[in-house]
Amino acid sequence: MKKALLYFLLILNLTACGTSKSVRHVPDIKQYSLEIPEVNKINDSTFSFSQNYLTKNKQQLWELYIKGNPLQLGYNNGALTQDLMQKQEEIFFSKVEGFVPSKFKQKLLRGFLKWYNRKMYLNVRDDYQAELYGLSQYSSDKYDFIAPKFLRSMYLHGAHDIGHAMQDLMMVGCSSLAVWNENSEDGDLLIGRNFDFYVGDEFAKNKLIEFVEPENGIPYMSVSWPGMIGVVSGMNKEGITVTINAGKSKIPLTAKTPISLVTREILQYARNIDEAIAIAKKRRVFVSESILVGSANDKNAVIIEVSPDNFGVYKVENSNKIFCTNHFQSEAYKDDKRNQKHIVESHSEYRYEKLQELLQENQKLNPEKMASILRDKSGLKGEKIGYGNEKALNQLLAHHAVIFSPEKKLVWVSSNPYQLGEFVCYDLNEIFSDKRLQNGKFAKSELNIAKDPFIDSQEFENYEIYKLMQSEIISAIEKDDVLLSEDFTKEYQSLNPDFWLGYYLAGKYYFKQKEYSKAKVEFEMALTKEITTVPDKENVEKYLKKTLKKLN
Repeated sequence: MKKALLYFLLILNLTACGTSKSVRHVPDIKQYSLEIPEVNKINDSTFSFSQNYLTKNKQQLWELYIKGNPLQLGYNNGALTQDLMQKQEEIFFSKVEGFVPSKFKQKLLRGFLKWYNRKMYLNVRDDYQAELYGLSQYSSDKYDFIAPKFLRSMYLHGAHDIGHAMQDLMMVGCSSLAVWNENSEDGDLLIGRNFDFYVGDEFAKNKLIEFVEPENGIPYMSVSWPGMIGVVSGMNKEGITVTINAGKSKIPLTAKTPISLVTREILQYARNIDEAIAIAKKRRVFVSESILVGSANDKNAVIIEVSPDNFGVYKVENSNKIFCTNHFQSEAYKDDKRNQKHIVESHSEYRYEKLQELLQENQKLNPEKMASILRDKSGLKGEKIGYGNEKALNQLLAHHAVIFSPEKKLVWVSSNPYQLGEFVCYDLNEIFSDKRLQNGKFAKSELNIAKDPFIDSQEFENYEIYKLMQSEIISAIEKDDVLLSEDFTKEYQSLNPDFWLGYYLAGKYYFKQKEYSKAKVEFEMALTKEITTVPDKENVEKYLKKTLKKLN
């Protein structure tokens, strides 16, 4: 996980301008009228400009409402979220300084990557470029050495794509499902998803729920973070929903259309599944991605599977449920060797089977039951596999979870920590109407879903301490001047006793200290647990073999 994060953040921080042509590129904004926002600060957590608002609710979720032409949308977004956006940018870039303090290495990587995004602007719609230009005017000056504000803002929209495209360094393990007819309590379409995208706790702290009313197209809502105009989870006023799950990708040679801008286009312009498919099909992406699309007008859901050189649509026949993890299921990918290998070696198939198992146990889902599924921390057949295991649906690292009821136009969004906090309900029919403007409220709080009782448990407290202690044991493995007591490793493992990683890391620490008998015990114990992936298990076995050689 740390290695994945390192490479991901390196790409983010060190992506510089491309060719001389791209470095000079700015979008044509002359066609758009613009009113420079003058933000009214009502209090520390509520801001407004004309009919645009930013406020923080009691669940600590930021709620943003903006409207206007593309350029105006960007300016309104940037003016209202400037402090949040600049803080988010700082979180991204400050991490690299910790991981790669060497200025020389940063310069080398910057030289290698400076051409990487040279063609991205050729693959991003002109109106989205105008919106990004407006948004970028409120970015920090601090990082202008990386790239000019507009290009930097556009490049950051490829972060999700590049993060999971690094070969064998996937850092996302999202799960989603849709049910309808006999599989939902009222027969309506119901969709749930976990967005397991982790760039640290600070990154996930300021979640932003955007309600966007564009001059052209369909009003929509989206859940992401400040500085983002793309969509990773969202629903429009017509009842079209999109959620994205990373597939297995090779490292792309050049950036094209970020997947979050493809899904944004679907929400803004599609009213049914066929229109969503047509939009996805015409865009050139640079990673592999599953897009679960739900439709109130079709009362159905499908998975659009895109990659740089292939395209497929997975539809279920004679069934009223569909599951999506991180492998492809359509006929177009049946002979894809990378996808087949991913099914065998990753945790995607395991979570897929867990979704099937939970739906059998919880038939006729309603929003509360859906939340329970998204929060499930166990393995197959209820096995204890340790907190934080990526084989669980709830890996205790999700940026957010969302539940959609497209026909009712209702959305539930989780609050911190992870997807354990209260799910806040929003009614798009009300929000995109005069009724919201009259009462000034976004949430439909009487329909909220209660927080998970696990938050108040000793196990959760132990897990939070375990995470802090894990950073110490990793530091001891990586550095030569950090020593741990045996009591430390035992306490660390006792806080999350069913998780294989605690024993593996202890084994690596003892191996480094040349305490091979202790290392052997730890590696053997790790192999008795549910290890996340085949490569992970092979690493444990490799270390055990090296340890046994040292002992003989």
